[in-house]
Amino acid sequence: MISGKILSTEKEIVDFATVYLKGTSYGGTTNQEGIYHIKAPAGNYTLVVSAIGYKTVEKQVKLIAGERVKQNLTITPETQQLDEVTIVSTGVTRLKRSAFNAVAVDTKELQNTTKNLSDALTKAPGMKLRESGGVGSDMQLMLDGFSGKHVKVFIDGVPQEGVGNSFGLNNIPVNFADRIEIYKGVVPVGFGTDAIGGVINIVTNKKRRRWFLDASYSYGSFNTHKSYVNFGQTFKNGFTYEINAFQNYSDNDYHVEAPVEDFETGRIDRDKKVRVKRFNDTYHNEAIIGKIGFVDKEWADRLLLGFTYSHMYKDIQTGVRQEIVYGQKHRKGHSLMPSLEYSKRDLLTKGLDVALTVNYNKNETTNVDTASYKYNWYGQKALMNSPGEQSYQYSRADNNNWNGTLTVNYRINRVQMLTFNHVLNAFHRSNTSLLAKEEQKEAIAKETRKNISGLSYR
Repeated sequence: MISGKILSTEKEIVDFATVYLKGTSYGGTTNQEGIYHIKAPAGNYTLVVSAIGYKTVEKQVKLIAGERVKQNLTITPETQQLDEVTIVSTGVTRLKRSAFNAVAVDTKELQNTTKNLSDALTKAPGMKLRESGGVGSDMQLMLDGFSGKHVKVFIDGVPQEGVGNSFGLNNIPVNFADRIEIYKGVVPVGFGTDAIGGVINIVTNKKRRRWFLDASYSYGSFNTHKSYVNFGQTFKNGFTYEINAFQNYSDNDYHVEAPVEDFETGRIDRDKKVRVKRFNDTYHNEAIIGKIGFVDKEWADRLLLGFTYSHMYKDIQTGVRQEIVYGQKHRKGHSLMPSLEYSKRDLLTKGLDVALTVNYNKNETTNVDTASYKYNWYGQKALMNSPGEQSYQYSRADNNNWNGTLTVNYRINRVQMLTFNHVLNAFHRSNTSLLAKEEQKEAIAKETRKNISGLSYR
């Protein structure tokens, strides 16, 4: 007999790979743990291993009568042209082979560029993104006609509800993700059941690495600065840590063509457009994500405590119509997010896999519109009778968001599996006016609670 384990160069298990002795009828496939067994008469053979998305490997082996030969092999991922997108990696290939209407975008070719996650998403079919301006501007995402809350965004399966502008897809650098999975229509129960328009799941790199460092910096037009650093280490005893940090800054002082108000006459000639420069559109955001814990232990495959802090500042240049100009109106905010991640394969009994994620997000956003002047596109200003360029406002929105996700898989055998998932989400938002000496909180807060359970048989 000859047996062994098939792994990829990324140290991932390759299940359902074809393994056979060349020129014979002896062979089989690897199980869910990547293990194969072949019985054959004694002699010299060529062992062949092939799998979708990998290069075929051949190895000379010798079978001896009455002995068991152990032969482990490592195979290399292979680039493939699939129906909708060119992809490389095991995770991408497995998603393509799944029963769901899903595609995956590999970010490797975009990494260490100035691109962000929204740029990577535009490579996916059926995905449309619209931004209202430069760096940090509002973004609308559409997936096969669905938009807004109908399309849910996850990072490693954790819902990103209420995380704030700093963690918008157009503000996170593409280096942050290993790949992006996009599910349309019916989605796996692990994401909950309220995403009727689809799911976007940002998957980060979870491979065990002894130590690593990745950093990039770019400078561009309109005084735009973008930087990113990611480093971490995993020790032999399984202790691991990782730090992700990134920032974006831009003056966004590009030119536009717009009608200009004449303060002497109070008239706006809408038929006459002048080439002017934006002067109140600065944006910057900063974020740091830290994780610490253990991997590959008997009691846990992954047990990580995480902490995320992000901050943003955004000037607001115009209203709904471009002829309306603001000179001092702005928005700022920050977010704190502690988290816990636990996963274990074969917990208590073989075939039972458990994954649990819990996070709390506290987000504060302050809107400031207290200027006593109105502005035109030349940057000129005129004193107004009352403060407030749009509406006199100095208010803070406090968002408190709890998320908990439990996923339990039970592998009955090689081809059958039961999955149970429960998602808990509790959201509370209160608005406070800061105009008076004493803060005035609105009497009625916005509150949402969701408990969603899903069960699937595959």
